[in-house]
Amino acid sequence: MKKFALAAVAAAALTGGVAQAYTVGTFSNGFVVPNVIHNGAANTTAVGIVNRGGLIPVFWTWFDQNSNHGVDGCFPMTANQYSGINWAAISGVGMEGKRGYMVFSVGTTAGGATPATVCTAAGASTLAAIGPLVQISANAFYVDVAGKSVAFTPVIDGPLVLAAGTNLTTMGPTSLQHVAGAALVNGTVPTAPELAAIPSAAGTNANVLWGRANTTSMSLRYFIDGTVNSGNDTRIAVWSTGDQRGTHTVNIYDNAQNRQSVNFVLNESELSWFDPETIAGRPAAYVDGFIDWNPSAVPAGFPAGAAEPALNVGGGDVYAYSVVIAPAFGAVQSLLGAHR
Repeated sequence: MKKFALAAVAAAALTGGVAQAYTVGTFSNGFVVPNVIHNGAANTTAVGIVNRGGLIPVFWTWFDQNSNHGVDGCFPMTANQYSGINWAAISGVGMEGKRGYMVFSVGTTAGGATPATVCTAAGASTLAAIGPLVQISANAFYVDVAGKSVAFTPVIDGPLVLAAGTNLTTMGPTSLQHVAGAALVNGTVPTAPELAAIPSAAGTNANVLWGRANTTSMSLRYFIDGTVNSGNDTRIAVWSTGDQRGTHTVNIYDNAQNRQSVNFVLNESELSWFDPETIAGRPAAYVDGFIDWNPSAVPAGFPAGAAEPALNVGGGDVYAYSVVIAPAFGAVQSLLGAHR
């Protein structure tokens, strides 16, 4: 399992030009790194940030797989600055081997602020609107020094939508409501309070977020050999702004268009991954293909008292990818989950 403890953070993020597509490589008021872990300085997640705006406070929060707040901080960035973040260096003690995700948000720059004061000035911990002075973008990767591997990790572009009144220093499980670079799931036209929560100096951020088409299915790739944790192995990672815990009934296809309905379980609410090689009922010959998953469906076994996952209440976002290790490849291969 160790190889997946390290490799499951890797993903390839591809860009697209249609309304419902994932987006990467744009400038915004924040972004999400959906899978972050370290096992010491020699096995760590790194994030590189470019600021093409003005002086800004950049707040970050690490959440665990169930969106519980773990660690947070803030650092200043000036115009045209690049900053590199090493998760092992800033995470604090006792964080080795803990998997989670990070939200980076641009706070509000107070008048007269300097790099030394911009993070602590009054009002700094309020999410800023995208504009000429608020423009950040990022890339991320996971480095395994012993394995001589540097694996690309996806960065999901903003704009971010946070719950009204969110303080960037005390973000919790429900603070992040939407991130535009992910796939929209079961979205609805926002109500007036939802629109009011979207910071937009130019009045355009709402269109970026709400002009997306709903995603009704995702195709998740697998490549295995029938022997768990040996030879060809795959893990499928799922990140969302809501809660997809439960048992999901899906169709699995092989590479000859054969189909079988099976189930997989997501145990964590916001960042989960599973081994398709362990799916009960998978035909033994199905070793290369994809799983067709409907993320908007209410999974069986969702926690009692909830009519449907929070992801689907008023809309939400999801992001999925597969991590493949195969001896013939000689390195980690990352395959983005397609959506439509």
